[in-house]
Amino acid sequence: MPYDSETIVSSLTKKEVLTQLNRVTREVNFLDQRTLAKDEVLFNGFIGRKGFRISKTVERGDTFLPLILGQVQATPRGCIIFINYRLFPGAVFFLAFWTIVLLAFTIFYSFVFTNYAYAVLCLALGLFNYGIAMYFFNRQVKVSRNVFHQLINFQMKD
Repeated sequence: MPYDSETIVSSLTKKEVLTQLNRVTREVNFLDQRTLAKDEVLFNGFIGRKGFRISKTVERGDTFLPLILGQVQATPRGCIIFINYRLFPGAVFFLAFWTIVLLAFTIFYSFVFTNYAYAVLCLALGLFNYGIAMYFFNRQVKVSRNVFHQLINFQMKD
């Protein structure tokens, strides 16, 4: 499944990083209009004592928006931030579902019904579906990473 990770060494203390994240992160109840995004809110999610579980705020829903899971460990000269980017569980379910369905049709058309044209088409659609998911996920990871790095005063190296 689509996944990315990074480790950041920061001169900021653990408390400073978590405070900055907490300042721009809100727990959101999407059924309550009063908690919807404001200008200063960059992330939705939870900030804990050791880490965080956040996602970038968006105007419209985005299936491939990454869930950002992070742990912050204090060091004598700052902190180390371990970040994992992954799809939300609902998106993983649908990606896995369609991958399994198309793979099952590939097997069915290869061995049971022996129509190799349909088997190749199903396999190609499965690979295309997964490729598109990877492309859009990586694109959203780059955007989320840029917002996160700007927040903790890092510059992205492209």
